[in-house]
Amino acid sequence: MTVQQDLTEELPGTCTGIRARVADLHATRERVRGGPSERATLAQHAKGKLTARERIDVLLDAGSFNEIEQLRRHRAAGFGIEDRRPHTDGVITGWGTVEGRTVFVYAHDFRIFGGALGEAHAEKIQKVMDMAIAAGAPLVSLNDGAGARIQEGVSALAGYGGIFRRNVRASGVIPQISVILGPCAGGSAYSPALTDFVFMVRGTSHMFITGPDVVKAVTGEDVSQEKLGGADVHAELSGVAHFVYEDERTCLAEVRYLLSLLPSNNRQNPPAVPCADPDDRRNDALLGLVPAEGRLPYDIHRVIEEIVDHGDFLEVHEGWARNVVCGLARLGGQVVGIVANQPLALAGVLDIKASEKAARFVRTCDAFSIPLLSLVDVPGFLPGVGQEHDGVIRHGAKLLYAYCEATVARVQLILRKAYGGAYIVMDSRSIGADLSYAWPTNEIAVMGAEGAANVIFRKRIAEVDDPEALRAQLVKEYRSELMHPYYAAERGLVDDVIDPVETRALLVRAFRMLRSKHADQPSRKHANIPL
Repeated sequence: MTVQQDLTEELPGTCTGIRARVADLHATRERVRGGPSERATLAQHAKGKLTARERIDVLLDAGSFNEIEQLRRHRAAGFGIEDRRPHTDGVITGWGTVEGRTVFVYAHDFRIFGGALGEAHAEKIQKVMDMAIAAGAPLVSLNDGAGARIQEGVSALAGYGGIFRRNVRASGVIPQISVILGPCAGGSAYSPALTDFVFMVRGTSHMFITGPDVVKAVTGEDVSQEKLGGADVHAELSGVAHFVYEDERTCLAEVRYLLSLLPSNNRQNPPAVPCADPDDRRNDALLGLVPAEGRLPYDIHRVIEEIVDHGDFLEVHEGWARNVVCGLARLGGQVVGIVANQPLALAGVLDIKASEKAARFVRTCDAFSIPLLSLVDVPGFLPGVGQEHDGVIRHGAKLLYAYCEATVARVQLILRKAYGGAYIVMDSRSIGADLSYAWPTNEIAVMGAEGAANVIFRKRIAEVDDPEALRAQLVKEYRSELMHPYYAAERGLVDDVIDPVETRALLVRAFRMLRSKHADQPSRKHANIPL
């Protein structure tokens, strides 16, 4: 008897048994992928929402998703929950690729326990977060959950704590992107708040710490979910949401685009791409976009789009603090972060919200080695009792701190006005900008000529018979002596005064030269930013 014959006789039906078990495995996986029921899926679609797996398929490259802990179930007991133990426990976790680069993802499945977080659910999320940190790859969370699973009590709350701790551990190490695609209430709202970018969808995304019922019971205010924590509320009023879109597919497509502009981790540079837009393309249009008269408004978006590659600009926090514009673009194929004053909103002044918005963006860019371009046209900080009492000094210091701390390549371009402390804060040479350029329309001064003349010559103006004529004469003298476009260049505070039509070519060359910049930081546990 041969060995083969001996094995066949001793193990009858072995192959058949394995095939049956494999078939059972595939059947189980198919049931899990289908979700709890067709009815639950139809209910999700009826709300205009995709299922968790459909969202992952839209986000990631086709066929690239690798799921982990698909068969996980909770072990909780009490209040009948022990009789409901669906696979996945209401969250889908794993990794795939976006444009060929590894990305980790977790997605709440609202069809199971309303996406509520329990112990096993939290452990799955914590595991995929640990994997993302270890692999040095971005993490995207697709949030659609009703908060902590009440039946599991404190175990659910502890699960949130573990997630928050990992959010902080990953901060500045890997990009973290939160996509709100349904409810995100109570403790669950704090994880997105700890991440780098938050996306929301109008009509279906809602974030709040306490819901409308609690608000009404405590304060008597009657408010809907949309008015309390809808997408537009967080995009325009609270500043919690960085991006807002009309539907989930568009939203997830924009998440993919954002990922294409970010490095996988803090040890890499942002991905460069070949650029068909000529580096030395002239910007003749700029001569007509920006009025020489400092009081006339214009749209800074048009300036940005004229300078950057193919006019492509991804604005961050578009609806919040509109007097400053922040966003990502490419120059010569290289990613840059842009901070720019917006003369169309509050004349481009800095205030509390604008300072916070820009400071957060500067720190995000610095964390992920994204060079910074500052386009300056700022008349100062917004005056007013409300601003002072609400702490404009403290909040303005956040932006000053962020720029001073940043070690990435930094280039400042002064388009027109640059007055007072706001000039310093907007990445002046004195706080560490590598290069500072100015157009011939620039005016760098402590304040505008009219205000300066009123302060310096107050007594002299008051003593003459025709104060208005003297004031006009003194304003003209002050401007010609201290505010001409070459004053700062003569003192080395501006590296060059440039022709606007050469702006793109010069900036491309400047950032290319600074690509290998390295700056050492002092040894310390951490600095103390004025929060």
